[in-house]
Amino acid sequence: MFEYLFNNKHTELILFFIIKNNHCYAKQLSDIFNKSVYGFQSALSKLEKGGLLVSFLEGNTRYYELNKRYPFSAEITNLFAKAYTFFPLENSNKFEVESRVRPRRKGKPIVS
Repeated sequence: MFEYLFNNKHTELILFFIIKNNHCYAKQLSDIFNKSVYGFQSALSKLEKGGLLVSFLEGNTRYYELNKRYPFSAEITNLFAKAYTFFPLENSNKFEVESRVRPRRKGKPIVS
């Protein structure tokens, strides 16, 4: 959809994914979209260098999220949120991931 605007398919996938899930990391994107990790890593680093994304380490994993201080972050979020509604249902399911990836420890109480 925005592939020609950004001249990079990875950038489009990254921004759609971050708008839906708030943060991501390169290997996660590579596994979900079956594309090379290098393409996502280079696109993520370019977006961070440009100021649109910020990164943080959690363990050995570098997570990326939208930079709230970026002057056009609200406009970009609105643009991608609106464009997301035009995705076919079978393609839009890739962008929604569960927040919990590991099973709960046996016997651990559920606290709400």
